Amino acid sequence: METRDVCIVGAGPAGLTAGIFTARAGLDTLVFDGGDPILERNAHLENVPGFPAGVNARRFLDLTREQAQRNDCQIREGQVEGVSLADDGRFEVDVAGTTESVTAEYVICTSWADTDYLAALDVGLVKRGSKTYLDVDEHGESDVDGLYAAGRVAETHHQTVVAAGDGASVALTVIDDSAVPFYHDWVAPEGYFTDRGRDVPPGCEEITDEERKRREREAREVMQSQFSEPHPDEPSQHPSVDE
Repeated sequence: METRDVCIVGAGPAGLTAGIFTARAGLDTLVFDGGDPILERNAHLENVPGFPAGVNARRFLDLTREQAQRNDCQIREGQVEGVSLADDGRFEVDVAGTTESVTAEYVICTSWADTDYLAALDVGLVKRGSKTYLDVDEHGESDVDGLYAAGRVAETHHQTVVAAGDGASVALTVIDDSAVPFYHDWVAPEGYFTDRGRDVPPGCEEITDEERKRREREAREVMQSQFSEPHPDEPSQHPSVDE
């Protein structure tokens, strides 16, 4: 049986951002992509810092996905159809069309407001009309130890940057609850800590000026390649319109 530290259900802004943070902290992370993220229906994405004229929503997802993968977060296509607790206290994640479960110490739910796959767990739910959300605290923690929620399924605002930020916040809660001693996710210039007689804290990094320039150059090249041509995919439509 495949084992992971963290399994994330959903590959939208919340799930991918959560995966970036947990993977960078050294937690073995697997994101399940059930397809058809709501963001792909967006004609042009606004309200995201760093894109003053907005950005193609599919391009934004592509960039976030690439960032997760560059940081050793694995992404796998598959619709999660069940999450349950094993006798050892770990979660078993079942995926449609497969016969072998993936086990994980932590599960972060970032799917759309559909929680049917959690039926085997005694977890608090909130029903609002046709949608069902997880009942979580301000840190994204449910009443089942090790089960978290971020983004729309946690009733956050229906905004991309809010969902991504919630994914990051919940991921930091998971990191804090894990064996990772400290996590800052900060790259500092050479000597920032060591020239003051301090050790570089876990999750931080000092880099030389040469390495800084190399990373800046790579960052420019990546963005230039991503934005050199229009995105090939059109927005998807709401299913009811297609019908």
